[in-house]
Amino acid sequence: MAHVLGQNQYGKAENRIVRVQRDGARHSIKDLNVSVALQGEFRDAYLTGSNANCLPTDSTKNTVFAFAKEHGIESAEAFGILLARHFVTGTERGVVHSARIRIEEYAWNRIQAPGAPTTGAGEVGHSFVRDGGEVRTTEVVFDGELVQVISGLQDLVVMNTTDSEFWGFIKDKYTTLPESFDRILATQVTARWKYSYSGADGQAPPEWNRSYREVRRHLLEAFAGTYSYSLQQTLHAMGTRVLDNRPEVDEVRLELPNKHHFLVDLEPFGLTNDNEVYHAADRMYGLIEGTVHRDGVLPAIPVR
Repeated sequence: MAHVLGQNQYGKAENRIVRVQRDGARHSIKDLNVSVALQGEFRDAYLTGSNANCLPTDSTKNTVFAFAKEHGIESAEAFGILLARHFVTGTERGVVHSARIRIEEYAWNRIQAPGAPTTGAGEVGHSFVRDGGEVRTTEVVFDGELVQVISGLQDLVVMNTTDSEFWGFIKDKYTTLPESFDRILATQVTARWKYSYSGADGQAPPEWNRSYREVRRHLLEAFAGTYSYSLQQTLHAMGTRVLDNRPEVDEVRLELPNKHHFLVDLEPFGLTNDNEVYHAADRMYGLIEGTVHRDGVLPAIPVR
């Protein structure tokens, strides 16, 4: 019985791209996950291994990044149409018959940070918090006498598109990382904080919901308002700001994965990348952890 090659396609999936539009002090972000799938005259690639009609998936990835620079990203829909039309009509010999572009867009809101440089309405022009995904947490332990409450949040994704540097570090024969004097700083915050409340001697509990909102606000304001020379420095500033402003909190523990954003080399396409187009890498990542607690208070939040 003969075998027949049926429906087939190929492409580059999950191209993570961040496009920063720099309009003076006010920046805007388009954060996309773009997947490209092509159908066309590709039978020989499957049946004989001939790549004569194949546009490399690496080329489709490069096209996504280059188009973000050349055309900008007004909307996910418009960008997807632009890419799909290009792959079908712009690929030589007309071997691509159809192109499917799937895009996920991750929304960011501007952080309101009193005291930081703003562009009006209290907004910080280069500091953002990503919508969705944040989870509020709490852990309560009661030993029959005293209560221990450790609350927190996780998956709070934040980004500064400037005001971050990283240089002056140790260099050995395995070091390839270049020094950076203007970089994107992004992280996915996991924070836990221990309350001083124990329930002893008729102690009144904090206003839990208000306390959560305020701790979250101070974490965001510290992130936005700190000119950072390292993510470690930012971590300390975030924990310190909470303790300075929330007397009901004795200890803050933070886990901050460094969500690296690498400038894409657009020179092969005759384009200059002026800190505008980045590759958003989700693995591997640096993981920065630390605890800030009041002097004289023994740390109680365990390291996971």
